[in-house]
Amino acid sequence: MTALPDFADEITAQFEASSAPLTDVAILQPADPFLDMAGEDLRRRIYLTESETGQSLCLRPEFTIPVCLDHIASRAATPRRYGYLGEVFRQRREGGAEFFQAGIEDLGETDIATADARSVADAHALLARLLPGKTLAVTIGDQGVFEAVLAALGLPRGWQKRLARAFGSRAALEGALADLANPRRAAALDEPAASLLLAGEPEPLAAHIAERMEAAGHSPGAGRTAEEIASRLIAKSELRSVQLSDEALAALKAFLAIRAPLADAGSALEAFAKDAKLSLGAALARFNERAEAVASHALSGSVEYDASFGRPLDYYTGLVFEIGLPGGDRPLAGGGRYDRLLTLLGAKSPIPGVGFSVWLDRIAEARR
Repeated sequence: MTALPDFADEITAQFEASSAPLTDVAILQPADPFLDMAGEDLRRRIYLTESETGQSLCLRPEFTIPVCLDHIASRAATPRRYGYLGEVFRQRREGGAEFFQAGIEDLGETDIATADARSVADAHALLARLLPGKTLAVTIGDQGVFEAVLAALGLPRGWQKRLARAFGSRAALEGALADLANPRRAAALDEPAASLLLAGEPEPLAAHIAERMEAAGHSPGAGRTAEEIASRLIAKSELRSVQLSDEALAALKAFLAIRAPLADAGSALEAFAKDAKLSLGAALARFNERAEAVASHALSGSVEYDASFGRPLDYYTGLVFEIGLPGGDRPLAGGGRYDRLLTLLGAKSPIPGVGFSVWLDRIAEARR
């Protein structure tokens, strides 16, 4: 076990000031929610194990999903704020696989702009307390605005989903844009697989794949099923059949190039939408309302909007943000909005959520 940092009391005091009492969640967590919803990067880093009954478990790799699961299980009333401070575990992490995180999850607040701005302000206040005299830089992105641009461009649903998943990774996003501009040829398939794929018939294709798997000695229970493989092949084939027009691709790249102080970002987005002849509708209205709410907190340092900025977790739906030191290569805090997550985890009715985490080992290094 790593040692709790010597500034832990300052964190709990700040949480009390923010009306977010500390909660405790188990270190061992069910693995499936993380494997299904946490994002490709985190999935590769999870420490997996099994219970005596064969249930897939993992050492908690982050706190948002465990806090949400506990909230659902306790049937707690909302709105409700949870603070946390504890260890998380990730493989192949620079700085150590076992480290401390702290943060606040804000569940059930229906005033979205107010809750978003408060989350950014709470993270900023915590870092300002732990790093007195340091200048902080806030970077804000918006998953909702990005998805609104994809929808306005008329991209097929499959491409919208692929690009939305890639939003937290610049490399994945660049690769997807390259494929949209110049679709890659499919790998050669045997007959009749190629004909079945061309026809888009999942059941006959799955039956053919099952025969080939059995002939090759693959166990039906190992890895993906024949039905899953067939569905994935058809989805990839449909994606490869789409080529974005030069005009639409230029518009998408122009959007991703937008970077501006948050106070000017709404005007920049409006100008982009006008030039590209796109309607961003409610997504832009929500963005402007949040920008005004963030401005009301008068945060010190820089607060900028980067249209290409996302975070590598699949559950974000709107605001995403990071806070660090100017010129620093690693964020000290990161967070965002996840309005679909609690329903996916089993909540009976939708519960909006937003939150942030801070990396305590990085803060300790900055304090030195």
